[in-house]
Amino acid sequence: MPSMCALWISGASAQEIEDRMGVALSAFAGQPIGIESVRLSPAPGIVEVQVINGPLLYATEDGGYFFLNGDLHQVSEAGAVNLTEERRSSARKEQLAAVSLEDMVVFSPKGETRDYVSVFTDVTCFYCQKLHREVDQLNAKGVEVRYLAFPRGGINSDGAKKLATAWCADDQQTTLTELKAGMDLPVNDCADSPIAAQYQLGQEMGVSGTPAIITSSGMMIPGYRPAADLIVALGLD
Repeated sequence: MPSMCALWISGASAQEIEDRMGVALSAFAGQPIGIESVRLSPAPGIVEVQVINGPLLYATEDGGYFFLNGDLHQVSEAGAVNLTEERRSSARKEQLAAVSLEDMVVFSPKGETRDYVSVFTDVTCFYCQKLHREVDQLNAKGVEVRYLAFPRGGINSDGAKKLATAWCADDQQTTLTELKAGMDLPVNDCADSPIAAQYQLGQEMGVSGTPAIITSSGMMIPGYRPAADLIVALGLD
């Protein structure tokens, strides 16, 4: 049986906190999580929770909240809710709402649009190219794909020039598709290109690589995900 510091903390025993955190973390992780110990921390109202074969967490003394990787989580019967990520999602949603659709390269379903994802992309990125080949699958399920530019090499890179070529084209969708297929097209960089502004926006939102997929709720899905998985994540399967 795991060792545990026998103490009482504002009406909640270490055992009660251990039980509550164990249930919440297990639901959060999708697998059984054991708690090794619960101890007082130097900070008033905060306890140290040592996970068996896992990290050291800090939680409120009633076991209702804990910090993981700097994010604040609220413990519930269903598991744990990442309150920090909820706030980030809300901020991302507001930031993207301020971007005109005319400044994005949009691939819309032929029929009803049931949902959308915003994707920070780079034409030189292998997984961006792979995701782009699955846009038709997303469109077929009613998912609109809204591309924003994020040249991984910076705004003066060859990738940025290629992105500008797509954004400045008369037929943006075809040009972007051709560039992601590896075609070598003449550079076309127009004066009103939004590449730099979108790159800055991506940095402000915490984008560090491509593709970075953001749902209509503001949740960020970093990296490539197969279209079938995205459709499930959006609740459209």
